[in-house]
Amino acid sequence: MSWLHRVLGRLSESGRDLLPIILVIAFFQLVVLRQPLPQLGQMIGGLLLVILGLTFFIRGLELGLFPIGESMAHSLARKGSLVWLIVFAFALGFGTTAAEPALIAIAEEASQVAAEAGVIGADNDAMEGYALGLRLTVALAVGCSLVIGVWRILKGWPINYLIAGGYVIVMIVTAFAPREIIGIAYDSGGVTTSTITVPLVTALGVGLASSIKGRNPVVDGFGLIAFASLTPMIFVMIYGILV
Repeated sequence: MSWLHRVLGRLSESGRDLLPIILVIAFFQLVVLRQPLPQLGQMIGGLLLVILGLTFFIRGLELGLFPIGESMAHSLARKGSLVWLIVFAFALGFGTTAAEPALIAIAEEASQVAAEAGVIGADNDAMEGYALGLRLTVALAVGCSLVIGVWRILKGWPINYLIAGGYVIVMIVTAFAPREIIGIAYDSGGVTTSTITVPLVTALGVGLASSIKGRNPVVDGFGLIAFASLTPMIFVMIYGILV
């Protein structure tokens, strides 16, 4: 029965994590709006599914994504091949971002809005091409950001100067980018760091820093997500300028 206790414990942890959100929604619905919760049974069923999904997702990260990311970083560092390490970092960033559900959703929404605004054609081919272009641009940006982040870990460079310099570039590019693309570019930095990308990228940084003598996993292993959030803004605005 020990497995049952572990499962129930994880379910209760997920429930506690979601409790603040539930309380906020209930407060505004019942106290501020003074309206009963619509479709209460359906909401409760959906909430239970969310708790189950969150529990399985976190457990899956612990069992699968985190270990494989760290083990591959360890193996590549021991192999001593800088080229393969850089290729792996780029491919990891590109592949996970291209498959990111949040990015797919926002790219499709952006294509529809752009078509309605007359920025692109209203036909399906134009919209699909625009959405695909956004996805590939963001994926390329995250791939390049991981290359920069891995190189920083190898060289031991402080992250604050690189991040500050990156945001200076963001402000400069913003001055030249079309207004229609700026909001999308800024949002793209957030949607890339979601369910698929974050676990693997974090595991890569921590695993690599743990494998290199003189590197501190806490100081040097984290920070790759910051690069993954920063570079898409630059790349998408440049994409908007060119396209």
